[in-house]
Amino acid sequence: MKVGSQSWKFNNNVYLLETATAVGPLESQGPLKDDFDILYDEPYCGQKSWEQAESQLMRSAIQKVINKAKIKESDISVSFAGDLVNQIVPTHYVFRETNIPFFGIYGACSTSMESLLLSSIFVDSDNAKIALAATSSHNSSAERQYRNPTEYGGPKPDTAQYTVTGSGVALVSHKKTKIRIESGTVGIIVDAAQNDANDMGSAMAPAAAQTIKQHFQDLGLDPSYYDLILTGDLATCGSPILIDILKGEGYDISQQHNDCGKLIFSDDQPVFAGGSGCGCCAVVTYGHIKKLLEEKKLKRVLVVATGALLNPIILQQKETIPCIAHAVALCAAD
Repeated sequence: MKVGSQSWKFNNNVYLLETATAVGPLESQGPLKDDFDILYDEPYCGQKSWEQAESQLMRSAIQKVINKAKIKESDISVSFAGDLVNQIVPTHYVFRETNIPFFGIYGACSTSMESLLLSSIFVDSDNAKIALAATSSHNSSAERQYRNPTEYGGPKPDTAQYTVTGSGVALVSHKKTKIRIESGTVGIIVDAAQNDANDMGSAMAPAAAQTIKQHFQDLGLDPSYYDLILTGDLATCGSPILIDILKGEGYDISQQHNDCGKLIFSDDQPVFAGGSGCGCCAVVTYGHIKKLLEEKKLKRVLVVATGALLNPIILQQKETIPCIAHAVALCAAD
């Protein structure tokens, strides 16, 4: 049911049926390594290119989630999936091997919650029995596209972030599980007049603030409703900006807030300001946060995936970077 200007509340028992995650070598050495399903020990994931490796991450995560849920591919009514590479080719190459009805979507790093929100709307409206949400990113394919190939070896500022090599996949259905999908908020595009591709956290923070504020207003909530308000990709640079913006709007989330880009890596790993990428929010949410909700160590979580909607051409033309954030509320089922 549509609520307010940007939100949906799911009244027809929408649940997170199952999830699966696959990550690369650096993520496999991080503090959340025990919460991921598939760990690759080399960045090519047994493939010949970075882009093929990214497809393999998603391919293996999709097969894993189907096996965990004990369903068949034909049981999936619809899928929503995307990645960061031009024309989301790694995703297309995965789904050309399936017969799953497919929507290719692009929300940059917000794609994880964009796909989960669309899946939830389809299930809530009985337009799908089981919907699949998937996304992926790979550090080297992203660097090659948006900045410089890893072989270039150029120095980076402390504001830069490390694109997570990983894929997260979720299945959504009416079948009761330990995690209910309660509501969601679709973002609007916000441009903070920033054009530095090495400072994505600062660029995305205003979009995250707009979505969170609208979520509270649409649903009549305040920060205390959630045990955790988790952003996807703001890391150490964007997180304090988000908190400051929302304080100015009358919402103090400082006690509830954390960020996937801060959680996925340890302080001694070479990741600059922290993690980012489609896979960052996806693997942390579908691995670590899912586990905490199932164990009821968390009761309610608002996951806010943030995306910078740029490409190499607009950067070369000195355009500013528009950003967006999509939010999904997950709660431990009674």
